[in-house]
Amino acid sequence: MNTFQSIVLAIVEGITEYLPVSSTGHMIIASTIMGIESDDFVKMFTVAIQFGAILSVIVLYWKRFFQSFDFYFKLAVAFLPAAVLGFLLNDFIDELLENVIVVASSLLLGGVILLFVDKWFSNKGTTKGNDISYKSALSIGFFQVISMIPGVSRSAATIIGGLTQKLSRQAAAEFSFFLAVPTMFAATAYKMLKFHKQVGFTSDTLPLLLLGNIVAFVVAMIAIKGFIAYLTKYGFKMFGWYRIVVGSVILILYFMGYNLQIV
Repeated sequence: MNTFQSIVLAIVEGITEYLPVSSTGHMIIASTIMGIESDDFVKMFTVAIQFGAILSVIVLYWKRFFQSFDFYFKLAVAFLPAAVLGFLLNDFIDELLENVIVVASSLLLGGVILLFVDKWFSNKGTTKGNDISYKSALSIGFFQVISMIPGVSRSAATIIGGLTQKLSRQAAAEFSFFLAVPTMFAATAYKMLKFHKQVGFTSDTLPLLLLGNIVAFVVAMIAIKGFIAYLTKYGFKMFGWYRIVVGSVILILYFMGYNLQIV
């Protein structure tokens, strides 16, 4: 992977990580178009650049992270289901992650669901992020577990989970962002530590990783601001159609014989 490819993947990560469109599906398309060969570094890179996306949430919402310990306890409760089941089902999840059909099917099914989300939750929730209960936090945490299926989108699953708990669109999206911090940090730390032990960082790979995180940080900040504004005003339908198109493209490329790789 060269510098240009690392920048493109970081841009894709920054845009898609917090939108309900599945960053995994977009990584497949981007890596296939650029002809990136999947190896240990590339696999680690695509996870580790999430750290830049994490920092964007902390910077944008830094006041919320210093408001009370209750905020952290609720995040911990919401994070617990994914932490436990992710540990227990790690090997099974890795197998699913290698299956392009699973990713494409998840994109398509999730897209169809998003077409109807606005209708299902037509009565706008009134609960603000500050008022979320522990029970609601745990429920959203179980929705996050669904996103362990590649292509589902962690953002889509947790936002819908928030809507089921009568959160407003904005509050549901913001809690999804906050929940991403411990979830993605754990995944990033695990992948980087594993790579360090098995392969090790070099003077060639470290600059690429740093550059990727910087790009993902900047792009994610822009994406989050734009997404909140769009979601509040227009809802989910456009993202539903978009997912259906992306899922269809992946299936078409797959059956045309392209060597699609989940980097």
